[in-house]
Amino acid sequence: MTDQPRGLVELADFDAVFGALAHRSRRMILSVLHARGGEMTSGAIAARFEHSWPTISGHLRVLQEAGLVAIELRGREHVYRVQTERLLRVTRGWLDYFS
Repeated sequence: MTDQPRGLVELADFDAVFGALAHRSRRMILSVLHARGGEMTSGAIAARFEHSWPTISGHLRVLQEAGLVAIELRGREHVYRVQTERLLRVTRGWLDYFS
């Protein structure tokens, strides 16, 4: 639990999620993950893009730090899983301010 007021926590969540969503490639990664059943290996994700591995890795790190993907190590493979619940909770929370 945090000692910050709820409003500040929500603002930090908005910043993290919308900051991650601000880049087209990160939105595409989430879309690909969703279309492929919600999880893929890092190699399978990278194969879908023309970017270098360090670029894809950086995008995946931003998504992870925003809580939009989780990583599971399966043997030698890193499997990325979209965190749909967090994505929906934060974006709907922001939209609720306008309804």
